[in-house]
Amino acid sequence: MAADTVDQTFAGHVAIVTGAGSGIGRATALAFAEAGALVLGVGRREGPLKETAAGHRNIDTMAIDVCDDGAPAEVVRRAVDRWGRIDHLVNNAGATAVMPLAETDKRAILDLLAINVVAPSLLAHQALPHLRETAGTIVNVSSTYGHRPMAGGAHYAATKAAIEQLTRSWALELAGEGIRVNSVAPGPTRTDVMLHAGLTSEAANEMYAYERDRIPTHHIASAAEMAHWILRVAEPAGRHATGQVVTVDGGLELV
Repeated sequence: MAADTVDQTFAGHVAIVTGAGSGIGRATALAFAEAGALVLGVGRREGPLKETAAGHRNIDTMAIDVCDDGAPAEVVRRAVDRWGRIDHLVNNAGATAVMPLAETDKRAILDLLAINVVAPSLLAHQALPHLRETAGTIVNVSSTYGHRPMAGGAHYAATKAAIEQLTRSWALELAGEGIRVNSVAPGPTRTDVMLHAGLTSEAANEMYAYERDRIPTHHIASAAEMAHWILRVAEPAGRHATGQVVTVDGGLELV
């Protein structure tokens, strides 16, 4: 189920959402579509993307690895060829890794940087001329661990700290052109990201239980709850907010 939205807030807008095959990306694509936007959902796996597209007629999809050479340009070209404009870029695709310092692996570090930092940068670069025309928005998905330590996950946390600093710096750089750049930083959210990181379902559930006990609200968020905030920072009514990192973690960053 998609996040609650204000009816047709984004009517006529075009949004690119990466990582749209599942989790927060799928919920965000559906939420944008239900609010009137035309959405290009991007991901690596065609099957899950088709399931996302089946959720709303406003969603088109593109199966591509955004880390591949030339992929960001292809994504932007597809959206512009399809609808003639881009209003919103949601850099949601990402990866995590449980990697203590003693087990640090060069390839794993480079892979994290490629998907969490390099790909969003190149997508924003390619979308920039079109965002200038629409006074559009960029929403980067970070993590509560982008600004608090994560034992055993330092390199993941570092990539999210990087995306938060990119958010602030791009916001300052582009403010004069009417382009807003913000970030939503989810806390523990029930998606399949832990499984993709190599954890078993049992281990993932144990981690969720551990995190639930630490979160002041004792709540593990749903993907739809995160999509709600992504739309809120992108909507036209929020035009005076830029360079912000909105942490949605039930107060976890406070403890």
